[in-house]
Amino acid sequence: MADLASVAGVSKITVSRALSDSPLVTRETRERIQALAHELGYKLNVSARNLRLRRSHTVAVIVEMKPSHDRTMFDPYPLILLGGISQELTASGYSVLLTTRQGATAAAVQAADGLILLGQGVRQDAVRRFDKLGLPMVVWGAPGERDEHIVVGSDNRQGGRAVAEHFIRLGRRNPVFVGNPNHPEIFERLNGFVDALAAHGVKPLLIRRDEFTLASGMDAVHSLVEREVAFDALFACSDLLAMGAIRALGALGRSVPGDVSVVGYDDMPLAASFLPPLSSVRQDWQEGGTLLARKVLALIGDHPAQSEMLPVELVVRAT
Repeated sequence: MADLASVAGVSKITVSRALSDSPLVTRETRERIQALAHELGYKLNVSARNLRLRRSHTVAVIVEMKPSHDRTMFDPYPLILLGGISQELTASGYSVLLTTRQGATAAAVQAADGLILLGQGVRQDAVRRFDKLGLPMVVWGAPGERDEHIVVGSDNRQGGRAVAEHFIRLGRRNPVFVGNPNHPEIFERLNGFVDALAAHGVKPLLIRRDEFTLASGMDAVHSLVEREVAFDALFACSDLLAMGAIRALGALGRSVPGDVSVVGYDDMPLAASFLPPLSSVRQDWQEGGTLLARKVLALIGDHPAQSEMLPVELVVRAT
């Protein structure tokens, strides 16, 4: 840089600013210095600069979910969230390091300036695990009691209430909830569902299922039928669970929504084209990803940030 400054007849700080396209240097000077740098074969050592600044300008994004054949990384969750995150971070000059829970011990993750965690894990075990990295961290999920983390998520309690009120309007009196409430988001959906039904003297049955897959939804319905449980409505904590439930009901000769009303959660694109088209609670993942990125950048810059919950919408279709 000193040699380049000497050739250009400017100071080293002017060279530095010109190579980083700083507006503090005139356009003509920037272009002249950049042309000289190209001619002389000079390249800015980004790694050395970041080491000097004690910044990597990288944010690690850890996807807590375990991909499976039924539930892939190509699904709207987490793909749309990742789109919002990447767009916002890239516009702010940051790189995105994407990994799963299994790869989060890599040195590059530990060297990141901040961390976005997509999924809190069962009883927030993922949150506790990545707290140990000591990085500014923002989490996608649901806020918990005595939890000081910055959390971005959907209003899961409102989503549960909306489904309960929908079932009550339809005259359903024997609803079932399918999911694992050990996950904070699912716990909130269940609580909203239970509270709204209780106002009408209705108590739902909980069927615990750990996997958010078609097979798990089918298994839940077969379990209910084998035990001769009477039910006329089913609220699944994911669309894939709901679709599996509908397939099982059809195979058992029960009509949807004639015999059983079914509602899922997420409103993934497949929900609208499923047969019958699936009613589901829609989350705004694009905005969620944007907010996650903005809040982790605020934490990196030592600026205040607060948790934020996004509104949800019940999309009623044919189920």
